[in-house]
Amino acid sequence: MSKLDREKWDQRYAEDSYRKNNPVTLVQDWLPEIPVGKALDVACGAGRNAIYLAHAGYRVDAIDISPEGLKKARKSAAQQALEVNWIEHDLDQPIHFDTDYDLILVMWFVNLELITRLCACLSPGGYLLCQEHLVTDEEVIGPGSTSFRVAPGTLRESVKGLEVVLYEESVDTGPEGERIASARLVARKT
Repeated sequence: MSKLDREKWDQRYAEDSYRKNNPVTLVQDWLPEIPVGKALDVACGAGRNAIYLAHAGYRVDAIDISPEGLKKARKSAAQQALEVNWIEHDLDQPIHFDTDYDLILVMWFVNLELITRLCACLSPGGYLLCQEHLVTDEEVIGPGSTSFRVAPGTLRESVKGLEVVLYEESVDTGPEGERIASARLVARKT
């Protein structure tokens, strides 16, 4: 990412224009299937998924570029007496990750090389859950640039070596009638 990306996200969080508090549905649906342990939430934003994991008993590392998003996340976690290791870092810059995560989340952050690299950070039996905006010709919400979307099939290809438990690409209608194109992946290190 860049300084401009950081500023864009800081502004969205400071203006309170990003108000999603519930965890991503994919996380809610799959968490009961995954043993509690150590988790990493990549590009965690204001922490909605990381906080959900902490409530479920996970030891959570959560990383994001936005100090404003992390400030909101810290405040929310503190109000709920939850412990999360919040890490401010630009994910386009080198970083060392632990290699014993039982669960890694990558939600709506497109960096297929990073996703491939994160596969090696899972402990045996660990799960990777990803959801990304999908490239489509249909009218959908989300980023207009294909740089912030995955092409069909590429998310699945990025996790070679893992057992793919779920892979879906679809265009769905959201709760407010909006159209969303996404790729969803659940993969396990065997």
